[in-house]
Amino acid sequence: MKRQIVSLLVLLIALTGIITGCGGAKEEKPVAAERKSIKVGVSAGPHAEIMEVVKKIAARDGLDIQIVEFTDYMTPNIALSQGDIDVNSYQHQPWLDNQIKDRKYEFVSIAKTVIFPMGIYSKRVKNATELKEGATIAIPNDPSNSGRALAILEKGGVIKLKPGAGIKATLADIAENPKKIKIRELDAAQIPRSLDDLDAAAINTNYAIVAGLVPTKDAIILEDPDSPYANLLVVRRKDKDQPVFRKLIKAYHTPEVKQWIEEKYKGSFVPTW
Repeated sequence: MKRQIVSLLVLLIALTGIITGCGGAKEEKPVAAERKSIKVGVSAGPHAEIMEVVKKIAARDGLDIQIVEFTDYMTPNIALSQGDIDVNSYQHQPWLDNQIKDRKYEFVSIAKTVIFPMGIYSKRVKNATELKEGATIAIPNDPSNSGRALAILEKGGVIKLKPGAGIKATLADIAENPKKIKIRELDAAQIPRSLDDLDAAAINTNYAIVAGLVPTKDAIILEDPDSPYANLLVVRRKDKDQPVFRKLIKAYHTPEVKQWIEEKYKGSFVPTW
C-alpha cells in the first residue's frame, strides 16, 4: 500500500513538472539597460567645437558624450569600424559613399548636422542675373568639387546640366549655356586669389573664410542646406536603431545649438535643421 502511495506521489510530481513546463508562463528575457554614454569621433575644429555644446545639452538628458578628436579624414571611419567610437561627425554623403564603396564599411547616416556651403562669389556683380554674355567663372578642378560647383551654377540659372548629372557633372554635362559663360577649372586654393580677374568664382567655405568672405552674406549663389554635402552623424548599420542615438540627435538638433552655430561662425557654417 505504501509503495502504491509513493508511486502515485512520484507520478503526480512528474505530471506537475510537465504541465508547468508546457503551459506555464514563458521565461522573460532580461531587458538590456539603456546606454548612458557614447564616444563621438570628430575632426578637430568646428565639428569638435559644436560637439562640446551638444555634450552639455545631452548631459541634461542623462547622456554622457565622450569626444574623440581626429586630425585627418580617414581615421574617424577606421575607428568607427573597429568599435573604438560609437558615432562620428565630420563627413558628408559623397565622402561616406566613397568610403563605403572603397572599404566596404557597414555604415549609415542617422542625421544631418551642418553644411560648410560652397558659394559663387563676385566682385563685379551683386546677382547672378547680372553676369554678362561671355563672362568668365572659375570652378575647382578636382572632380568632387567641380561637379558641386556646376550644380550650384545650375541652381542659380547660369547653366543647365544634362538630366541626372547631379554632383558628378563635368563640363561635358552642360546642356545649356545661354550666356556662353566661359568656365575655367583652377586649383581650389588658387581661386580666391584670382577673384579680381574673374567675373565670378565657386569657392569652398574654408578658402572663402581665409579670403574674408562670408558665405551667407557675400555669395551671389549659395549652396542649399539640403545639399548632399551637408555633414552627417554616422554609425555602424547594426547600431542605427539604438535609443542612445535618438538622444544624441535630439541634443544636436536644438534651437540652442543652432543659435550657437549662427553666432559663433556668423554665416560661414549653416545648420541643416
